[in-house]
Amino acid sequence: METILNFLNQTGFSMIADNWKVLLMILISFVLMFLAIVKKFEPMLLLPIAFGMLLTNLPGAGMYHEILFAGGHVHWDLFGGAPVTAELLAELEAAGVSEVIRNTVAVGETISIGLIDILYLGVKLGIYPCLIFLGVGAMTDFGPLIANPKSLLLGGAAQIGIFITYMSARGLLGFSAAQAASTAIIGGADGPTAIYVTSFLAPELLGPIAVAAYSYMALVPVIQPPIMKLLTTKEERQIVMTTLRPVSKREKIVFPIIITTFVALLVPSATPLVGCLMLGNLFRESGVVERLSKTVQNELMNIVTVLLGISVGATATANTFLSWSTLGIMAMGIVAFAMGSAGGVLLAKFMNLFLKNKINPLIGSAGVSAVPMAARVSQVVGQKENPSNFLLMHAMGPNVAGVIGSAIAAGVLMALFG
Repeated sequence: METILNFLNQTGFSMIADNWKVLLMILISFVLMFLAIVKKFEPMLLLPIAFGMLLTNLPGAGMYHEILFAGGHVHWDLFGGAPVTAELLAELEAAGVSEVIRNTVAVGETISIGLIDILYLGVKLGIYPCLIFLGVGAMTDFGPLIANPKSLLLGGAAQIGIFITYMSARGLLGFSAAQAASTAIIGGADGPTAIYVTSFLAPELLGPIAVAAYSYMALVPVIQPPIMKLLTTKEERQIVMTTLRPVSKREKIVFPIIITTFVALLVPSATPLVGCLMLGNLFRESGVVERLSKTVQNELMNIVTVLLGISVGATATANTFLSWSTLGIMAMGIVAFAMGSAGGVLLAKFMNLFLKNKINPLIGSAGVSAVPMAARVSQVVGQKENPSNFLLMHAMGPNVAGVIGSAIAAGVLMALFG
């Protein structure tokens, strides 16, 4: 009987009985899986994120240990089997690491490394987001942006939501500069960029920020149309734009090389993201490495997506996710996204004051980098006003400009607060 009781006391069922927060996190993971599978909200990443959240909150599984990455650093000595020291705990206390996390280990204890501890290194070291950008570059046609360089301005204007949200998070939520910057980057509507910035600046917020970023990306068709209609008139929404000029193969090959060089010199900290994005695009457009291009677009992209999703989901532990700061992040995230969408629309309206060939302001909302969903929303809203209007290719210009813009904004934030 004693043996049986010892076994029962070591099961997850007994551990979960006294921890309602863990039970709530498991229920949240179920809800996210429902949204991914049934509602199809960004299922490619939301599903592995939700399952990673489930794994990390199962009591006793030991797949992810926050203490290994506490204080924003990788504690390599603990990975190597070194015991926890009193000096380490004092260092973590000085760094502001919560007492709940510090109490998960005792002085002299060694940590049995879990599977997700290893996988999470790819996030912490900035590997997975850059590889995702490599795949995005290989799948993206920059032709509409090259054909209409004014799209760069619309993509840049959409990043205003990032900086407005930064100031709001600092003033209203009392976040530190690094935490506010990590929250603000949600406004770029680019999940990998948000993960990349947060993993360096505020890793303790990675779980809620990742969930917020991908949730709002999935809700682009819901969030953007009311903003677009509010800021434009019926006549503006009916503007028909002229056909884009053909773009030569030489232009498409030279473009990623020039952009990489310029951005690397302007914002060196953005080079990993922009460099990988442009390398993937060069694979696509050069025509001489078709096998590499297909591998990056398919096998590599799929593998990294799985590893990134599970790792990021695992950071959403009950200790960090169930807090007032998470609610603040969700609120600021929607503000960032709305301001970014509005910024692109308003700049397009301003540009029309000086342009002979008018821009349909609806394409400005595509300046957020939710590729290609935001461009499709511009097309759908425009066709409802004028069935003969085709805005998709025009909207792809600001859309891909937004990808570049969000990466540059990420580099600026990391340079300022990293």
